[in-house]
Amino acid sequence: MNQPQFNGAKLFGLITGPLLFAIFLFFQPDGVLSETAWKVIGVALWMIVWWITEAAPIPVTALLPIVLFPITGVFTVDEATAPYANKIIFLFMGGFMLGLGMERHNLHKRIALSLIKKTGTNPNGIIMGFMLTTAFISMWISNTATAVMMLPIALSITQLLDIDENAEKGKKRFALGLMLGIAYAANIGGTATIIGTPPNVAWVGFMNDMLGYEVTFAKYLVIGLPICLVMLVITYLIITKVMYPSGLKSLSESAQVIDDQLKALGKMSKPEKYVATIFVLTATTWILRGTINNWLNSDVLNDSVIAITGGILMFITPVKIRENKFLMEWEYTRKLPWGILLLFGGGLTLAKAMEKSSIVEFVGESIAGGGDINLILLIAGLTTFMLFMTEIMSNVALTVIFVPVVIGISQSLGENAMYLTIPVTLAASYAFMMPISTPPNAIVFSSGMIRMKDMIRAGVVLNIIAIILLVILSQTLVPLVY
Repeated sequence: MNQPQFNGAKLFGLITGPLLFAIFLFFQPDGVLSETAWKVIGVALWMIVWWITEAAPIPVTALLPIVLFPITGVFTVDEATAPYANKIIFLFMGGFMLGLGMERHNLHKRIALSLIKKTGTNPNGIIMGFMLTTAFISMWISNTATAVMMLPIALSITQLLDIDENAEKGKKRFALGLMLGIAYAANIGGTATIIGTPPNVAWVGFMNDMLGYEVTFAKYLVIGLPICLVMLVITYLIITKVMYPSGLKSLSESAQVIDDQLKALGKMSKPEKYVATIFVLTATTWILRGTINNWLNSDVLNDSVIAITGGILMFITPVKIRENKFLMEWEYTRKLPWGILLLFGGGLTLAKAMEKSSIVEFVGESIAGGGDINLILLIAGLTTFMLFMTEIMSNVALTVIFVPVVIGISQSLGENAMYLTIPVTLAASYAFMMPISTPPNAIVFSSGMIRMKDMIRAGVVLNIIAIILLVILSQTLVPLVY
């Protein structure tokens, strides 16, 4: 039986986190911040160290505020636990349930194959088809699940080329471009909708809790979808035209591969039709929520209610009523990422504590008090920090730590928080450089068709482009919408 390997980083984090907390709990400098603030900083450092070193599972670390804030007197137990039931968490839970329904009945695979079929046999067209399809699916279900689904379809295409170490350069570049395209499109696609990626949901929660601003599904889509499409097109062009052009003319056999896989799925089943109907109804209601509320003369309909309604329908819609079969059974929710929901709760609780103890205000005033600050340079700096940090750290954990600070900075400068927080939040999903940065990167890297230096080379270029694009977004589309 193999013994687990010793992990020095985990041990270091396991000891250092509580030690830093103890230092800030018992040794507090006078006159700079309040006693409560130092306690909150101690808890935050403990959580950050454990998140970076993964001394404990990331969701477990997110539970620390429930224990530490009541013990230190920062919050009561009720105050510490309330954010774990925030309505934004239920928005994401409902979105996950819709995604699980699509996965269970293979609707996402049918959509993917049908979209890819339309791209023809041109190698660059195939890459474009995979990227557009991956991005679309990733708008609604987890980018990890999307990449896992797309990889074997892509591998079946590359197997037609008999790619090995002796394969010609053009074939290797096609396979490389296809794999990178899937990973990057999975990351980019999630930024198009609120439920597409966890950092978006965390940001919506902070805007609501800290500023009292409700970001609707439809209003976010006006920002998220255009930036997603622009970044997707740029990524496609960089991969296929600039960095890794294959020069291949046609892959006529690829159409047969897609046709064979579609035939294997058979005709669209009754459960698939039901799932598609629920999904379309939910998405349409999200988009038309404002109109429907005006018609009802009420604000009772919000994005969380719509999401949970869609999720409930997955469990109560019968497939074979006499056999007691429904679209989903509760056992299937074992695949639901409960840990992400706990992570949101921990982040929202930590943000509330930072706000209550004036830490957010202090950081904001410290930066704003340094004299005149060029807003564009500030946005570029904050976005750069977020983007390169997310290459080595969980983007959700980083978002729940950093976005509240950015909100504080914007308040101290008297600027609209949207101008700073939207590019910073989107940057959390633009990790292109490393296999460890995001699960989709790791999944396609496992194919063996990507060398580390290839991903880093493409990733650096895309990171720089992303920063420029996000700064432009903050000065153009964001002011128009917000």
